[in-house]
Amino acid sequence: MRTFDLAPLYRNTVGFDRLFSLLDSVGGVDAAPTYPPYNIERTGENAYRITVAVAGFTDAELSIEVKENTLTLKGEKKTAEASEAGQMLYRGIAARAFERRFQLADHVEVKGAVLENGLLHVDLVRNIPETKKPRAIKIATTSAGEAPKTIEGPAEAAKAA
Repeated sequence: MRTFDLAPLYRNTVGFDRLFSLLDSVGGVDAAPTYPPYNIERTGENAYRITVAVAGFTDAELSIEVKENTLTLKGEKKTAEASEAGQMLYRGIAARAFERRFQLADHVEVKGAVLENGLLHVDLVRNIPETKKPRAIKIATTSAGEAPKTIEGPAEAAKAA
């Protein structure tokens, strides 16, 4: 149960819409869908893989979309399959439609997706731009006996005159 209201923040801020949407979605964690089950694993320093159990779905019945740092996986059965051999007595393999959303961090891109043995593998990679990566700054040293050079500002020049 959520006890806070974010509406005043929407009215008084500009450019923080995504942040407030994330806070809103955190409030609804109790109602989070549990189907289909999934795993998230780190496969390298900047590589990740989301594996979703989609038994019974074909690649034509699945869709993957990335929009504004949100990865959306959808599955929808096209037709109810009629068994030619006989009547279905028990359906234990879920075939209901689903939509699963994942929030992606900045600079995370979808590299590819593979459907294999009833599992959908979505590979992600974090590509940090060079301007955002940490860089080493060279420290300059002065020669022995030399005083460090200083720049005189207007106040020091007035005192010297």
